[in-house]
Amino acid sequence: MAVYTHLSADDLEMLIGEYDVGVLVSAKGIAEGVSNSNWLVETTTGRFILTMYEHRVEAADLPFFLGLLDHLSAKGSPVPRTIHDRAGAPFRLIDGKAVALIEFLPGVSIDTPRPGQARAVGEALAGIHLAAADFPGRRENTMALPAWRKLLDDCGDRLSEIDGSLSDLVARELDYLEASWPGDLPRSVIHADLFPDNVLMLGNRVSGLIDFYFACTDIMAYDLAVTHAAWSFTGDDGFRPAIGEALVAGYHQRRPLTSEACQALPILARGAAMRFLASRAYDWLHTPADALVTRKDPMVFARRLAFYEEHGKTVFRPPAG
Repeated sequence: MAVYTHLSADDLEMLIGEYDVGVLVSAKGIAEGVSNSNWLVETTTGRFILTMYEHRVEAADLPFFLGLLDHLSAKGSPVPRTIHDRAGAPFRLIDGKAVALIEFLPGVSIDTPRPGQARAVGEALAGIHLAAADFPGRRENTMALPAWRKLLDDCGDRLSEIDGSLSDLVARELDYLEASWPGDLPRSVIHADLFPDNVLMLGNRVSGLIDFYFACTDIMAYDLAVTHAAWSFTGDDGFRPAIGEALVAGYHQRRPLTSEACQALPILARGAAMRFLASRAYDWLHTPADALVTRKDPMVFARRLAFYEEHGKTVFRPPAG
C-alpha cells in the first residue's frame, strides 16, 4: 500500500457519498507497499479501506479480484468483502483510475510470529484454496516466471547499483528455474502475496487475509512456498525452522500435500524468492523519489534464494500424517 494520488477532502467526501456507509469522518493515507494508493477511511457507520489502483492492477481484472473477495467472504474465509456503491457497482472511476471501498477487518500484523500463529496461517491459506475451488473466475498469473525475467531485463546493468553480485545470481537462477519449473501440480486460485502485513491476527487466530491484488490461478504449492519465504525468516534473514514447519503442517492438516508437491517445494521456494527479488529490484530502481512509499530491499530475497538453493531439500520434509 502507498499514496501516489492526492484526493482532496471534497473529493473523498463526494466519493464516500456514493456508498451507503454513512458520512465521512476522516481519511488517512497509508504509506506502505508500492502498487496502489490507499486510505483508512472512517465514517459514521464504521471503518473501511479505500484503494485507488495505480499500476500492476488493470481495471479489467477488478471483477475477478473483487468478486473473489465476495466469494471467499461468503464461504466463511477471513477475507474482507467489497462494499458496492448505491448502484451496485464494486468499483468506480476517478479521473480514469479505478477505486474500490473494502471492508475493514480487525486484527494486527505480526512481525515475529509464534509457531501457533504460523500454523494458523497455513490452515487459513489452505482454506482459501479449498473455498476458491468453485469460484468461476480465472486469471493468468501476470507475475509468473516470464515476468521475473522481463522485470530484471528492464533493470539492465543497473542491478549492480543494488549489489555487485546480483546480475550473476539472477542470470544463473533464472536459467535454472526455467529448466526445472514443475508444470503438472494441482492448481486453484491463489493469493500469491501472503506476507505478514497481508495477514491480520487476534492472538493465534487469523482474523483477516487482505490485499488479493496479485491473486491468480496457479499452483497451490507455489502459494505455500511464497508464504514460507515471507514468514520463515527473521529481519536479518536468519531461518526460523519452527515457523516454517508449523506453516507447512497447518496447511497440510487442512489440505494434505501430495508427495509430488512436497518434492517440488524446494524449487517453488527458490522461484518465490526470485519473484520478490525481481519486483523489488525493479521498484528499487524505478520508484519516484517523491512517492509516499517505503522501498523494500531486494537483497533480502537474494539471500533467501541462496538459502533455499543450499538447504531447500532438508527444509521441506514431508509433513507427518
